[in-house]
Amino acid sequence: MASPDDAPELGELFHATFRGLRRTWSEQLAPWGLTPHQWRALLTLMRPGGGAPAADCTGSGDVRLKDLAQRLRIAPRSATEVVDQLEAKGLVRREPDPGDRRATHIVATASGDQLFANVQAERRGKSSEYFARLNEADRTDLARILSQLPH
Repeated sequence: MASPDDAPELGELFHATFRGLRRTWSEQLAPWGLTPHQWRALLTLMRPGGGAPAADCTGSGDVRLKDLAQRLRIAPRSATEVVDQLEAKGLVRREPDPGDRRATHIVATASGDQLFANVQAERRGKSSEYFARLNEADRTDLARILSQLPH
C-alpha cells in the first residue's frame, strides 16, 4: 500500500495536466496562424472582465491598451507588440479614446470576431474530448473545485 508521501503532489499533477492542455491548444491555434500569446490577448479583449469566461462572449471587445497589458499581466511594451501582430493580421484595430486623446482602444475587427468564434468552437470541442475521460460527476466536481481556486 502506498503511503501519502508516495502519492504525487497535487501541484505537480495540476501542472502536468496544464502542460498537456497547453500543448493541445498550441496545436489548435497553428492552423489560424496564432500564437498562444496572441490568442490570450484576443481572448482577453473579447471576454468582458479580462478573460473570465462569460455566458455570452460574442461581440467585439473594446479595451485600452494599458488595461489589456494589466489583464494579461505583461509589460505595456509586450502588449503593444502582441497588438501590433494582431493588427497586422487584420484581427484588431486601434481607435483613439474619445475621453483621453493619449489613450488608445483596441477593438476587434469583423475578421477578429469571426476568428474568435471559430477558435472558440474548436477549443470547446477539443476540451470536451480531453475531459471525456472523466465521467460527468467527476467533470462537475472538477469544475466546482477549480472555480474555488484563485484565477
